[in-house]
Amino acid sequence: MQADPDVRIMPPPIASVSDPLHEEAARMDVTRIDQVGIAVEDLDAALDLYARAFGILPISREHVEHDGVEEAMLEVGGVHLQLVQSTREGSPIERFIERRGPGMHHLGLAVRSLDDALDHLRSEGLELIDEVPRRGGGGHLVAFVHPRSTGGILVELIEDPAADDDAADGPA
Repeated sequence: MQADPDVRIMPPPIASVSDPLHEEAARMDVTRIDQVGIAVEDLDAALDLYARAFGILPISREHVEHDGVEEAMLEVGGVHLQLVQSTREGSPIERFIERRGPGMHHLGLAVRSLDDALDHLRSEGLELIDEVPRRGGGGHLVAFVHPRSTGGILVELIEDPAADDDAADGPA
């Protein structure tokens, strides 16, 4: 029997976090997409490109010694583009560029509680790069989830200090 080309088989609906069968998903409490990390070979050239081509200027720039990177944050519609350049041999960004070339490096998700998020991900069997939170760029608490556990995407979790303020304000 041949499939009817006019009939499309749709996947089952995705459960929402309010679904009682998926209440545990709410423990993660992702508040927003914070950033898209982009590995670059030359930060100055990348900043020049984003300014000329897209009119996007950096809102911050810093050297993060313990990660061996220099990064610049550009804001677009409340989401940051984090351009990241290696500053030392053997850094994770250098290894990434050697293997894959420049391009999208990670997705940054803001979470209400980094400790709760890590506990939840451990209980789900995901592989964590950082077992405990550490300080990242801008002094934020961060932790990374290995791409082997997330379909090939490196995920950075960033504790969102504004999330508690937003919750206290109530619905908008």
